[in-house]
Amino acid sequence: MSETQNEATPGTTIESPPAGRLLSWISTVDHKRIGILYICTATFFLAIGGLEALLMRIQLVLPNNTFLSPGFFNQMFTMHGTTMVFLVGMPVLVGFANYFVPLMIGARDVAFPRLNAMSYWLLPCGGTLLYFSFMTGQAPNAGWFSYAPLSTKPFNLMPAQDYWIVGLLCLGVGSIAAAINIFVTVLSCRAPGMSVQRVPLFVWMSLMTAILTILALPALNAALAMLLIDRWLGAAFFQPARGGSAVLWQHFFWVFGHPEVYILILPAFGMISEVIPVFSRKPIYGYVFVAGSSAVIVLLSYGVWAHHMFAVGLGMGADIFFAIGTLLIALPTGVKIFNWTATMWGGSIRLTTSMLFAVAFLLEFVIGGLTGVMFAAVPIDWQLTDTYFVVGHFHYVLIGGTVFGLFSATFYWFPKMTGRMLSERLGKLQFWLWVSGLNATFMTQHVLGVMGMPRRVYTYADNPGWMILNMVATIGAVLMALGTLALLWNIWISLRHGRLAGDNPWGGFTLEWATTSPPPENNFDVIPEVKSRRPLWDLDHPEHADWRLAKTTEDHGGRPDKAITAVWAFVASEAVFFLLLLVSYVVFNSKQLNGPTAASALDPNRAGLFTGCLLFSSLTFWLAEVSLGRGKQSTFRVWLGLSILLGAIFIGGQAWEYAGLISNNIMIDENLFAATFFTVTGFHGMHVIAGLVALCILLTLSMKRSLSPKRVNVVRAVGVYWHFVDVVWVVVFSIIYLRVLP
Repeated sequence: MSETQNEATPGTTIESPPAGRLLSWISTVDHKRIGILYICTATFFLAIGGLEALLMRIQLVLPNNTFLSPGFFNQMFTMHGTTMVFLVGMPVLVGFANYFVPLMIGARDVAFPRLNAMSYWLLPCGGTLLYFSFMTGQAPNAGWFSYAPLSTKPFNLMPAQDYWIVGLLCLGVGSIAAAINIFVTVLSCRAPGMSVQRVPLFVWMSLMTAILTILALPALNAALAMLLIDRWLGAAFFQPARGGSAVLWQHFFWVFGHPEVYILILPAFGMISEVIPVFSRKPIYGYVFVAGSSAVIVLLSYGVWAHHMFAVGLGMGADIFFAIGTLLIALPTGVKIFNWTATMWGGSIRLTTSMLFAVAFLLEFVIGGLTGVMFAAVPIDWQLTDTYFVVGHFHYVLIGGTVFGLFSATFYWFPKMTGRMLSERLGKLQFWLWVSGLNATFMTQHVLGVMGMPRRVYTYADNPGWMILNMVATIGAVLMALGTLALLWNIWISLRHGRLAGDNPWGGFTLEWATTSPPPENNFDVIPEVKSRRPLWDLDHPEHADWRLAKTTEDHGGRPDKAITAVWAFVASEAVFFLLLLVSYVVFNSKQLNGPTAASALDPNRAGLFTGCLLFSSLTFWLAEVSLGRGKQSTFRVWLGLSILLGAIFIGGQAWEYAGLISNNIMIDENLFAATFFTVTGFHGMHVIAGLVALCILLTLSMKRSLSPKRVNVVRAVGVYWHFVDVVWVVVFSIIYLRVLP
């Protein structure tokens, strides 16, 4: 067998402190430990979110119940939804990706270990901010979607809503940073021989999820920033009484919210795509289609957000467009079911607990998918949109899909993470508790929805059949809670007394099974040669090796630079953020820009002068890059210093513009023109200042002789960001000052 030394694997390891100490976990940069921290933190918040759900189910077990007050019930469903989406679903999936993506691609660590640690610690910070809201007297109560105007100051004076906003901003920054890290790791740190078409499907799904996160979460961040400006600075983006638009919040939220569904389900697709082939002893059927259809989902997911808004009154044209988009996205999602079923067909199936959850995933997710397709029919959506039918559909997707995928992956990968096996007896008990509980709770909610029971209500009248169905739903919730306790008990006793697993107890096909259980800090001493999608199968069955039977695209060794790739991903994320801010400007000012306030307050000629300075700084920075690449350090410093000077002049010009507006009593709370102008240009100014800080760091490094021509890619990475800032200003200047969109 030909072996590739791990020293040749892209990526470097930053050593963590010795194991066995609390400090070593707090300060770790090891992707495996950070993955475990993500999973444990998500489990902690799962307990809290589950308790909130049980409180709501107890309240709804009887009609006209007074167990919870109306206000506290609103707080519970707001915190339950927020917790499960942002503090459980996303973090636990990021945890699995953190742990297994580097192992599955033969890398020593993620591309940026310290950034990885920062991403994790923003999670408990955001969660603490969110739950600290209870200390203010009440928790957020506007729903996890926080629809305006319920979340605006006139309707919500409590600071709990501010904690919700700041907590989610914190979580959003951490999630985007983690996604950029996974994105760069997959593209830049694969082992020799592992072409993109040879990566395991869990890695591919993690890559698609990272792309979705990078491009979707900025929409939520933009909406949150605008809402915070509304509440703290008196703007009126989402206040209809002052000219704002509550519907705009819904657009911005669901531009994030519907891709978020796929952020939560695509990793589960990847997990199932690893489990089913191993326990069927067959390669995945239709690898190319499963991977390609996931890319199609990523593209289509950005064009279906308004099917959450059919009841808003968008007009027939918009309704038809988004209905068609919803039907289209169901095709690549649904056909995967046939790929997984075909993989099992004729296979030598082992019904382990992991495989049972995978099979249940197929059945339960189909129910959620079919009820989702029903909502593509606008008349059906109008009838069911604010009923418990939606609650049942959503939970079949996220529990029958995401949670069952996670359970399947937990039983599959627990031996690799700990070196010990989970109890199959307890696992099957957990399986039946969850399957029974899921269907008891959420199938009855479908029926309740058809019968007309509205969602988001703290109690209900004693209508025929409603009480018994709600009782069944509550019993189902208790069964799921018991199933969760069975899993936690299983983990506890298995860690202490579980059977030793060995390196590859399931006969897995992918690289994580090529190392010890648990893996060492550097992941691999040696890794098998990668010549197909199943390198361990090739190693164990050389006469039936996949590379002999089915050729895949050869790996030519090219890997993009990590720093430049990361900055491009960050730039793409920030482009979405600015796009949403500019959309708000155009929406609110398209009919007002010809008014006297806007026309007299801005000076396009003066702004054009400072715009020229900023654009010229891009040229000088490019000349600095060229100079460093040629080894001309002094020339590099001259051009870089000139770039800093030009950027500082631009910031000075923007401050001059602000002073003029303020002297004319045009403040951010004056009107929507002022609110959108200060928001767009203010965020751009902050980006310019951040860029100037980066340029000053480069200049300092150069003066200390720490920036050699060999590190020119670092300068080029900063250059990508600096040029992006300039391009954004060109768009801003054209729209606001030149009024190219009247």
